[in-house]
Amino acid sequence: MGENTDLSFETVDDDSELIIYPEEADIGKRLDILIPERLPEHTRSEIQNWIRDKRVYVIPGNSEPVLKRASYKVKEGDTITVDVPKPVELNIKPENIPIDILYEDDDVLIVNKPKGMVVHPAAGHESGTLVNAVMYHCNESLSGINGVLRPGIVHRIDMDTTGSLIICKNDKSHRSIAKQIEKHSANRIYVGIVVGNIKEDSGTVKGTIGRSEKDRKKMAVNPKHGKDAVTHYKVLKRFGDYTYCEFKLETGRTHQIRVHMASIGHPLLGDEVYGKKSKKHPNLQGQTLHARTIGFKHPTTGKYMEFSAPLPDYFKRLLETL
Repeated sequence: MGENTDLSFETVDDDSELIIYPEEADIGKRLDILIPERLPEHTRSEIQNWIRDKRVYVIPGNSEPVLKRASYKVKEGDTITVDVPKPVELNIKPENIPIDILYEDDDVLIVNKPKGMVVHPAAGHESGTLVNAVMYHCNESLSGINGVLRPGIVHRIDMDTTGSLIICKNDKSHRSIAKQIEKHSANRIYVGIVVGNIKEDSGTVKGTIGRSEKDRKKMAVNPKHGKDAVTHYKVLKRFGDYTYCEFKLETGRTHQIRVHMASIGHPLLGDEVYGKKSKKHPNLQGQTLHARTIGFKHPTTGKYMEFSAPLPDYFKRLLETL
């Protein structure tokens, strides 16, 4: 879950400098905590190195940029500039990989991502990703706002999460969809199987989400340094030891559903990061989570459109077994 479409920072030009405009909730946060919240793909230790390397400046009010320590606490009126080191560019090539297309026009491509497929290239996953596949399919006609490593990607879902995903073919559609996600007007509905029997028929989990202080590779409900996150859930069917649920996202933080449900004692079945390996279902590959429905206003026509991805076969078989 969860691609960063937060519009409280912007790219200055073609290089990697970003400007961050702190919000009211950010006042008083350490510099090395606020920046990784805006750039969740980077760790706090990376940010601290950038600060030591004089890549981060604070502009108080209308004053001149000033170098600050990592422990500096953001004040009202501050503007932060970050010179993000350019990533080592991977040799990304279009690959003729079959993709399940739910809808396509000149602006957007809606795909049904299979389990086990990484959305965009990264270290260890330089090929076989959804980006490699859509680059071949779209003949490189993709938005470039997220850079060469993530062309067309306006949001993402985890490698082992299946389901509907929007690919933007141009920058106009990218900005439109990103704004809808940021303003929570895009409709995103997931289904998943959680461990345990949820007592309530429906409910809402609220809890800020940020990087875990104990394990920087994980996210956690972290009210001190996290960002607001809201997940609504509804029980679809009970299986005694498990519950089949529908999840509606009000926000889109990294691993949001997985973290929120684990926080109330009901981790996703198969999720070994935020739960435990299932002894009854040892062959599961990651969490049983499916991005079923995506709805948004079309970037050109303004008409509301909604698409649903069918459940993958493994998920249907598991429901029958349960």
